[in-house]
Amino acid sequence: MAIEGKDEQAREPRIRLGMVGGGAGAFIGAVHRMAARLDDQFELVAGALSSTPEKAMASGRDLGLDPSRTYGSYKEMAIREARLKDGIEAVSIVTPNHVHYEAAKEFLRRGIHVICDKPLTSNLTDARKLKKVADESDALFILTHNYTGYPMVRQAREMIANGDLGKIRVVQVEYPQDWLTEAVEQTGAKQAVWRTDPAQSGAGGSTGDIGTHAYNLASFITGLTLESLAADLDSFVEGRRLDDNAHVLLRFEGGAKGMLWCSQVAPGHENGLKIRVYGTKGGIEWVQADPNYLWFTPFGEPKRLITRNGAGAGPAAARVSRIPSGHPEGYLEAFATIYTEAAHAINAKKKGAKPEKAVIYPTVDDGVKGVAFIEACVASSKKNGAWVKLG
Repeated sequence: MAIEGKDEQAREPRIRLGMVGGGAGAFIGAVHRMAARLDDQFELVAGALSSTPEKAMASGRDLGLDPSRTYGSYKEMAIREARLKDGIEAVSIVTPNHVHYEAAKEFLRRGIHVICDKPLTSNLTDARKLKKVADESDALFILTHNYTGYPMVRQAREMIANGDLGKIRVVQVEYPQDWLTEAVEQTGAKQAVWRTDPAQSGAGGSTGDIGTHAYNLASFITGLTLESLAADLDSFVEGRRLDDNAHVLLRFEGGAKGMLWCSQVAPGHENGLKIRVYGTKGGIEWVQADPNYLWFTPFGEPKRLITRNGAGAGPAAARVSRIPSGHPEGYLEAFATIYTEAAHAINAKKKGAKPEKAVIYPTVDDGVKGVAFIEACVASSKKNGAWVKLG
């Protein structure tokens, strides 16, 4: 990987990692484990992998963990690992949303770095409380908005920061899927059951699961701050308790306007994350299904294709590219970038230093903004799409 300082980073011992959640049948747990190992920066040594001790032990065996470091609860793991001489240095939290706050708090208070799946928590009150805990802890908090790890997303961010698009006027971002077009949660499908349950997911359905990704991506690329929004949320599938489709108008500080669409009932879209940004001097477009390419159109000139590690790509993209141009890098590599950025920060922290300025990862502050976005969408929709300021 071309991340700055890689040679020095490679000589560091692997960071001892624990995991909360992510046991048998959990898609995102496996993704986190692959991401953590891809650049050889972490070693999984402990886990509280399921909500029941029996399932946790079985999952630990499947992953080859030492039975003495396979725990029945995250609290038990946090207490014991903090006391061990070779205890975990960081923990990945990959549970349903409602567990994030309590689990992260246990580790942060013991000085263990937290790498947490999004959204930050299931409600804004817990998000703000978790930010306070994180701010008071000596440990780092990394939120895995993994799409910020794509090289061409970094390229787009760099171009906008350099003024290549001029003053930003319009932001359009969408994230459609089709996997909840029918009531699959009623069949007992694990991934659908908790995502459509307000007690586990929080107030947002599609807005929480994928809308937060779209919102975070727009903020990350443009550097804009969302001021207010007007949202129209629907639960199209009969009996579904959370939204499965949302249309959201956005007003950013400084005058830029935006539109966000997220849907999990859009047949033909498997994972259709896309963003377009237009300014006074030009526009860009990036599509996750074709992630190694970024289209840039200077006003009045032909469209230009910028490729990952190819002609026209800048240092921000090259830094997080692993292989030569023409070889595709995708979802797992982007996810791994977040873990490797976390490793840079953790290793710098061990030395009492700050990481290189180029090291970027989503923080607890980004997490609070994401949960505020969800709750503002819900509040606006309940008021028939009235404009709502972010909390």
